[in-house]
Amino acid sequence: MRFHRHSHCRNPSFGLATKAKGLQGCEPRGSLGFVAHHYAYMVRVIQKVKPTCFEQAIGNPKWDNAMDEEMTTLDANATWELVALPKDKKTIGCKWVYKVKHNADGSVNRYKARLVAKGYAQTYGIDYEETYSLVAKMTIVRAIIVMVAIKGWSLHQMDIKNVFLHGDLREEVYMEQPLGYVDQTHPNLVCRLKKALYGLKQALRAWSYKIGQYFITSGFQTSNANFSLYVKKTDHGIVVIVIYVHDLIITGDSDVDIFDFKKFLKQKFEMKDLGELHYFLGIEVIQSHKGIWLLQRQYALNKLSEYGMMGCKPISIPLEQNVKLSADEGDLVEDTTMYRCIVGSLIYMTIIRPDLNYVVGVVSQFMQTPRKPHLDAVRRILRYIKHTLQCGIFYEAKS
Repeated sequence: MRFHRHSHCRNPSFGLATKAKGLQGCEPRGSLGFVAHHYAYMVRVIQKVKPTCFEQAIGNPKWDNAMDEEMTTLDANATWELVALPKDKKTIGCKWVYKVKHNADGSVNRYKARLVAKGYAQTYGIDYEETYSLVAKMTIVRAIIVMVAIKGWSLHQMDIKNVFLHGDLREEVYMEQPLGYVDQTHPNLVCRLKKALYGLKQALRAWSYKIGQYFITSGFQTSNANFSLYVKKTDHGIVVIVIYVHDLIITGDSDVDIFDFKKFLKQKFEMKDLGELHYFLGIEVIQSHKGIWLLQRQYALNKLSEYGMMGCKPISIPLEQNVKLSADEGDLVEDTTMYRCIVGSLIYMTIIRPDLNYVVGVVSQFMQTPRKPHLDAVRRILRYIKHTLQCGIFYEAKS
């Protein structure tokens, strides 16, 4: 495993020797070409702004089509039926959530609108019971990627469409009709959900049970290290699957078995075959015969935009030398939630950014009562991230 930066410099904070390398195929090329490619990627990602509410989206053909597509899918799956609300029951609300899905190169893959139930209004023991989800540990994901790089296996990704609609509800849940799609002939009726919907507290449990049962009956065994990891031995070798809610990473030493399994999955669930793994949970995956790159350019750009730091001046050192942060010096931060959200995002970036481990560890000590010097330090880290957007980890094939 090697950590790489683009610039020809040495970071005095961490002593990590760095080297300029192009990412496409991990082949060296001129630094000017890499910079042009990198900023073209930034422009494509930044210029797509997603609406934050229904009022901002309505009237835009792209988002109108996305909402129509979502409602068509919900109707085809018989997600709910319109009924009169029983006297002893209450309804929960729903909202529209919008997302622009990008390809690994920053181009737009699709405009996606999701109807999400306001599950926070549910009451335990009345309209939901236990909760559970198949969420892969990032250590497992990285371990699989390292193994694939060394063994030269193929690495595939599949996305299960409308994943929660596959889960069956056992509880009675009533929801308001979605904004913009109220039945004009029955505006006072409510939706009694028959299938799980995004946002419901029991949605993940219902889906996890269904997909888990399917894998077990198909001959897979669950790993004791993580219940989201499934392994199947075949006559040709093994097939390995990692599940993160609705994203599947599939690999193994037999392309024939992988192809057959993907075909059976499509027959059982409505799935989208994304081919080779390129983008997963905010992490870009670039595969070549020399190894595998892991980057977080798009995730970093999204966070810079979200926290109002897109126009900040980049710096090359994430923390001032000899600086000492104290728990009781400086004015208290007014918006403690914002501070905690930023630090949480930085913690996620340490998955493939070992250069951030120390500084993020420092600022995370003050999440309970952050002060202005702590916030200034966090902003400095964001400025450093803007300077090092092209940094990532490279797993060599001959490691």
